[in-house]
Amino acid sequence: MLTSLIIPIALSAVALFFASFLSWMIFQLHRDDWKKLESEDEFLEAVKQQNVPLGSYMFPGCNSPEEMKSEEYQQKWNDGPCGVMTVFPKVNMGKKLGLTFLYFLVISFALAYLSTLAIKPGAEFIVVFRFLATAGLLTFLSAAVQHAIWFHNRIIGHVIESILYAVIVGLIFGLMWPAA
Repeated sequence: MLTSLIIPIALSAVALFFASFLSWMIFQLHRDDWKKLESEDEFLEAVKQQNVPLGSYMFPGCNSPEEMKSEEYQQKWNDGPCGVMTVFPKVNMGKKLGLTFLYFLVISFALAYLSTLAIKPGAEFIVVFRFLATAGLLTFLSAAVQHAIWFHNRIIGHVIESILYAVIVGLIFGLMWPAA
């Protein structure tokens, strides 16, 4: 059954990749996700002077639950600012785009596999669409919401994308589902 879904798997990955491009570059759903610091030059100079290695940092930070309970840490937390910072290496767009496509390919394969456990060949379009769109929405949206709860990032673009991605997967598999 899974081998009969190779074309919809590949087509879904390509369609999702293209939809991602449209979301970021044409519709710019993530335009307001990141803001520029007003005193960026001073901030960048301060970070350079600290020689911060690549990685993700929380500030104020602590190394243990006991330290988090300390008065000094609590005072820093109350005084602010509080936040998260990630220091990246130089961005390799080709690698990032390739990994994004691979992600969509793996997700399409996993959704196809899941669908073969629940849906028989010859199922009606609406049955396949509803199942795969629901599974797709859970897949694409779940992590973004949890991440936003903890790290306060803007998720409106991710919610819109997730719904769009779910519809795309549902449509492609619904239209290309194998006959009985």
